[in-house]
Amino acid sequence: MTKRILVVDDRNELLHLMRRVLEDEQYQVSILQEGREAFTKAKSMLPDLLILDLKLGDMSGQDVLKQLKSDAATAEIPVIVYTAAVLEAEEVTRSIEGSPQFYTNVHLLRKPFELNALLDKVESLLDHS
Repeated sequence: MTKRILVVDDRNELLHLMRRVLEDEQYQVSILQEGREAFTKAKSMLPDLLILDLKLGDMSGQDVLKQLKSDAATAEIPVIVYTAAVLEAEEVTRSIEGSPQFYTNVHLLRKPFELNALLDKVESLLDHS
């Protein structure tokens, strides 16, 4: 069965690059540019994995993450979050370490990252689901 991935980033060029790379690996990929739509889409789609930029134009990726992890329907979806902001990355790391039961299956990538590093993380998470 084809694994479904939802990618949320406000930068169109990165969204389309990730979509192409992931589809080349035979994943079914949906993309969104707005955080406000992410929770609703994730709840209706129930993807096997969510890839989420923490810096979105319309709302914080951390707020999206909190919504996802607070709802029983989406709480168990593995999430890869990424950011270039050092302080934001540290805050997410503290949140994950401080509340591991709440932030289950949340994995941080720091930008810039190699696409191969993203693919390795995607494959490792989806192989275990």
